[in-house]
Parts: sequence; C-alpha cells; structure tokens
Amino acid sequence: MTSLPRLLALRILLSLVVFNLPVWAQHGEHGGQAHPGGEHVGGGYVPQHGPPAYHGHTHGEAPPRSVYRDRRGHPDAPHVHDNGEWIGHSIGRDDRRFHLDHPWEHGHFEGGIGPRYVWRLGGGGPNRFWFGGFFFSVAPFDLAYVDDWDWDDDDVVVYDDPDHVGWYLAYNVRLGIYVHVLYQGR
Repeated sequence: MTSLPRLLALRILLSLVVFNLPVWAQHGEHGGQAHPGGEHVGGGYVPQHGPPAYHGHTHGEAPPRSVYRDRRGHPDAPHVHDNGEWIGHSIGRDDRRFHLDHPWEHGHFEGGIGPRYVWRLGGGGPNRFWFGGFFFSVAPFDLAYVDDWDWDDDDVVVYDDPDHVGWYLAYNVRLGIYVHVLYQGR
C-alpha cells in the first residue's frame, strides 16, 4: 500500500516537470524576450523613428569603423539598438562626404518614410537597388556595410537624415544596419 502514494506523487512530479518545460525554456538566452538596454540588433526590429539631429561638436570626418562595434556581438557597422539608439549617427553636419551639389536632384522620395512603411528589396545592388518602383543608391562611403544585404529579399525602412541634406537612411530590418542612400527617382 505504501507504493501507491509514492507512485501517485511521482506521477504528479513528472506532470509538473513536463508541463513546465516550455516555461523554463523561455528563460534561456533565446527565449524570445527583448533584451533590455539596447543589447539586441536586427532580427526584425523596426525603429519607431529615425535618429535625432546631431547637436554635439562636429567631428569632421567619419570615425573609424571599429567604433561602431559598441558591444560584443554587435556589427562593425552603423546600427540601431532595440531601444531606438542609432549608433554611428553622430558625425555632424560638416562632413564633406555628405555635400551634394544638387540635393534632391531626382526629387524627394514620396513612397513612405518611417516604421509604417517596410519595403521589400526587389533587386539590384548597392549602386542601384529598388523597391516599389523607387530607385536608390548606397553612398560610396557606406558600401563596406552592405556586403550581407540580400538585394532580392531583405526588408528595409527609409528614414530622413536630419543632418545631411539630400540623403536618406536605409535601415535593414534583418541585420539592424543602416546606410546613407540617395534617391534616384522612379
């Protein structure tokens, strides 16, 4: 008779373990929870707004690439943390690389800017890519950051660049990386 209560207790314990395994699994490193403090980059995160205008001291030229990797596991490229912090967008307005003799030469992009408009890349490459019938090109000084982009399938979000007239920022949703782009028209 003493084995029946032990068997019942063992069944209850086993049931608790089996039914709680999914809950315990979610507390692991990849439990689907957002990482606090902007630790996560990419993976489907879409920033709710573009970077703020830079109000600090002008740095002149862009910083060396190594300053972009601000945490272990982050890309060595301009990127956005899942808390909305834009890493690498503190160059200032006076950087000569951003000067355009004819800003908006092909007009303004009117297809939809910001997180409500996630665009699927439709082809091309860094020198000329498209989505939704709109054409863009990556800034020559940002070409090193688009090696992993899938020009036929990645999702991007376009934001205004608040510091550099004529430029937009294309944010790759999968990678969490952004680059400066010029609108080339329809």
